[in-house]
Amino acid sequence: MILLGLLLILLAGGAFALVLTEESARYLLFGHAFELDHVEMFLAGAAAAALALVGLWLMGSGSRRSARRHRRLRHARAESSSRVARLEDEKRDLERRLEREPATGDRLVARGPDER
Repeated sequence: MILLGLLLILLAGGAFALVLTEESARYLLFGHAFELDHVEMFLAGAAAAALALVGLWLMGSGSRRSARRHRRLRHARAESSSRVARLEDEKRDLERRLEREPATGDRLVARGPDER
């Protein structure tokens, strides 16, 4: 959407530049000659301004959507790293508890295939 908005703004700017650089009311565009009176010139200017406004709106809404997506992604990354940190803390706590407990023979121990 941002790219489309930029394209519309450039198109409106090109129309504005065309009007500023021409010395007469006769315009050549893609091999066709246009001669506009005052009303048609006003309507063409209004259309160019509308294109510029639509382009600005598209750029704004596209950048807001992009910012929202980045914010969600940043939040998900922070939540994920927080979850990993909690799991690491829990692992360290369980390891400390395991080191403090005396080794007893009545505890279930996983045996390897050669210890049966």
